[in-house]
Amino acid sequence: MSNEKNKIFVSCGEANHYCDKNQYREASLWEKIKLNIHLIYCKACRKYSAKNNRLSDLMKNPKVYTLDQSTKNDLKEQLKQKLAEKS
Repeated sequence: MSNEKNKIFVSCGEANHYCDKNQYREASLWEKIKLNIHLIYCKACRKYSAKNNRLSDLMKNPKVYTLDQSTKNDLKEQLKQKLAEKS
């Protein structure tokens, strides 16, 4: 194994790259191990990883609610009125 592959401690940039790969199930076992070791001591990357996981969960199961057309039209009118008052 090359010296680069034996490197257990990785930079934050590498850890974020491994985190992204892991999100899409493309990370190797060795990359996952290095990521988890990095996450033990790096608060910033733990936060990045948590946000990445949250984003993945939201994308898998979006809960999007939309307004009906009449409500949208009412809001547009209210906005036009407010803008006209300020001019």
